[in-house]
Amino acid sequence: MLDTFYREMGSGYVPEWHADVIDLERTYLRTPGQTLFVADLGGEVVATAGLRSGGPKSPPNPLWLAEHYARGTTAQLVRTYVRPSHRRHGLARALVEKCCEFAAEVGYDTAYLHTNPEIDGAEPFWRSLAKEVHDARGEGEAIVHFEIALPTSRA
Repeated sequence: MLDTFYREMGSGYVPEWHADVIDLERTYLRTPGQTLFVADLGGEVVATAGLRSGGPKSPPNPLWLAEHYARGTTAQLVRTYVRPSHRRHGLARALVEKCCEFAAEVGYDTAYLHTNPEIDGAEPFWRSLAKEVHDARGEGEAIVHFEIALPTSRA
């Protein structure tokens, strides 16, 4: 994940945005309703996808968007990254599916996410899985917001 922040996003580690990455265990494994899935190939982490409770925050996102997803039944897909050398093999799709199954099982009804469309392949990937709810590029942001309706829980 840190490689992605530095090499692809160009932002590096920003504590306000990336604190979860420093304490993965507390954030994803010890917090009910949150999880992280990892694809490991020969001892190397090649892909990740996480799920956290809640939608986007305002700021930096528009207030109407934060209010729309503040209903308590929204999960946020986060940290969906695949090393460039392992892309286009279905890893991200499989991990996102696992996240959505988990979200439905614990009682969420919607998965929210945002992506940076300037990252190679990100926007087409999410458009293949999700419905756009807001494109903030016209507002000076390199962010597109999406949601995924979750399957009905089997619980």
